[in-house]
Amino acid sequence: MESVSVGHAPTNHSLSSQKLLPGKPAPLGSTPDAAGVNFAIFSAHAEKIELCLFDETGKEELVRHSLPGKTNDIWHGYLPQAMPGQLYGYRVYGPYEPQVGHRFNPNKLLIDPYARQLHGELIWCDELHGFEMGHADGDLSFDSRDSARFVPKSMVVDNSFVWRNDKHPRLPMKDSVIYEAHVKGLTRYFPGLVGRRRGTYSALGSTSVARHLKNLGVTAVEVLPVHYFVDEQFTIENGLSNYWGYNTLGFFAPANRYAMADPILEFRAMVRGLHRAGIELIMDVVYNHTAEGNEMGPTLSFRGIDNASYYRLNENKRYYLNDTGTGNTVNVAHPRVMQLVLDSLRYWSSDMHVDGFRFDLATVMGREVYGFDRGCGFFDALAQDPELSETKLIAEPWDIGLGGYQLGQFPQGWSEWNDKYRDTMRRIWRGDTGLLPEFANYLLGSSDVFEWAERSPASSINFITSHDGFTLRDLVSYAHKHNAANTEDNRDGHSANYSSNSGYEGETRDKQINDNRNRKQRNLLTCLLVSQGVPMILAGDEIGNSQQGNNNAYCQDNPIGWIDWRARRADRGLQKFLTRLIHLRRSQPVLRRPHFLHAARHSRASQVPDVSWFNRDAEPMSDGDWHNHESNFLSLLLPGDASDAVDELGNPEQGDSILMMFNLGGQEVKFQLHRLPAIGTQWELLLDTFGNECAPAAIHHEVVVRADSIVIARCYNGVNSPEA
Repeated sequence: MESVSVGHAPTNHSLSSQKLLPGKPAPLGSTPDAAGVNFAIFSAHAEKIELCLFDETGKEELVRHSLPGKTNDIWHGYLPQAMPGQLYGYRVYGPYEPQVGHRFNPNKLLIDPYARQLHGELIWCDELHGFEMGHADGDLSFDSRDSARFVPKSMVVDNSFVWRNDKHPRLPMKDSVIYEAHVKGLTRYFPGLVGRRRGTYSALGSTSVARHLKNLGVTAVEVLPVHYFVDEQFTIENGLSNYWGYNTLGFFAPANRYAMADPILEFRAMVRGLHRAGIELIMDVVYNHTAEGNEMGPTLSFRGIDNASYYRLNENKRYYLNDTGTGNTVNVAHPRVMQLVLDSLRYWSSDMHVDGFRFDLATVMGREVYGFDRGCGFFDALAQDPELSETKLIAEPWDIGLGGYQLGQFPQGWSEWNDKYRDTMRRIWRGDTGLLPEFANYLLGSSDVFEWAERSPASSINFITSHDGFTLRDLVSYAHKHNAANTEDNRDGHSANYSSNSGYEGETRDKQINDNRNRKQRNLLTCLLVSQGVPMILAGDEIGNSQQGNNNAYCQDNPIGWIDWRARRADRGLQKFLTRLIHLRRSQPVLRRPHFLHAARHSRASQVPDVSWFNRDAEPMSDGDWHNHESNFLSLLLPGDASDAVDELGNPEQGDSILMMFNLGGQEVKFQLHRLPAIGTQWELLLDTFGNECAPAAIHHEVVVRADSIVIARCYNGVNSPEA
């Protein structure tokens, strides 16, 4: 075993002269104990691996130790006297033969895939590449320059932490209301936060932010990626950054950019603050690709450790399969790569108390050699894991590879982003016709997509807007994207937004146009909150936040991407409306059924089917009504006692009966309540999207549903009535 001193003035002579012992192959990563640190790293094709130690600044390399142990392709060694805080990296020796998939280059310092914390930020330069930039042979050439000065250093971390009484809320998925947010974007301008705290983990876990979310009715925050990620070189050159964070480099390390000092402690404090308010934390995770890009990308970690194992390569092995559109695709089907992902998920769930995960481009996670397989090893491993099987698992059910669109194909226990729901709701409220059957189907949880595999409505994550696309305000204010600030000549971002501007592009002071836009926002939010399934709200939509028509703000770490909470901008009336909507959803079990509704169950009191549809004349919908492209009115009746579900005490789950009237057209409808089945006599108007206020009021024989609006009423069951 060799040990090589590096540099002119080592500051830790004991470690420079210390002999590296064989150590153990598990656990992977750097694991401290009372006497030293064990290091373990996987590589199936390496010939030698050196552990490189750095001083406390990360700038000076002190010594290199060859790892003496190797067990089942795990290289390992134990360094006595090493302690938490020690900075390190790896140099991996082996063939540099891109034609057969190997890109080893020991001149490139590599990040430990299991590093819990990274010190410093990536500095883009030619030295990061394993080949000579600009060489005639391209990536087949070899670069002998040292990259250590420009690479973040891995850090040994003491993982002990006393959580005290913190625990996972474990709210049932069907009862969840998810709030998708960016750590910095949500908190940069949030009222009451000052100084360096703004835009941090600490800010998101603060009492003021948690109180806002709690008062709104949110049960879970889904944060955009907070794994350690890097900015792409081209964004930096354009004076921008990777704001969203979908460019992961460390699957265990929290991003330093959202911390004031210690990212691990501050992340845990954020989780504890949210849990104290009863709010879960769901992480958007990017295991489908890494920041190393295609064959012309840098060698930062996985590529230099074992390129042929970590990535999916095409037949000639030089090039990468690009099912993600980012240049590379992580090879989750490889046992050790799958272990890396599972170990990462367990760490965030067990050690960081994260409650769930949203998997970016999740089809990649189910890809075997022959394509996507809902019975693949990764999905099976998750289902059998006692810790991870209890977390919320959400799929973005597509990638750009062959057969990449897999909505409805994920296993039981998973929920999926439902883009069909999103597009149908957007289209029908902008005035598209012939969509009533689809509209009704998605209101009831998309049974055609999920029920075939005996899954529940909670499998559908319903959303109107997300980080990727227009905000809700922009959806009703812009007919076209306006992405010039991204410096890509407005070529980026989706063109099919199914948006409308009410006759004027962008912001206006025209009262009629703004009234129409406000009503459209309320219509869309109302559909979202009364649909079966799980609603997801984009942060800032509750106050009408705008991104100035930018529908791809991935690089806008500035006021375009940040939520503007200032009083003169914020629509507090919309916030109040959404709060009432969420309360309505949470107070009425009929809006959160655990099973799909097919008129197969009946009210215990009145024998009315569990779902009934009516036309503008309060008559049951006929085939002609459903397929008449001129039809623009639909009413839905859900009896409150037509379910076999039970509450926490084992009693039959029962709420009020809910009547929803959707007027999608331009003419007022007078809906006759007395023509409905005899489900009750005491009706109350709960909500009318035509006006900003919707105070409850008793109604009797007729309800006026004005053009382009929704009215919701309830019939008391005697439990929630004012007299009860």
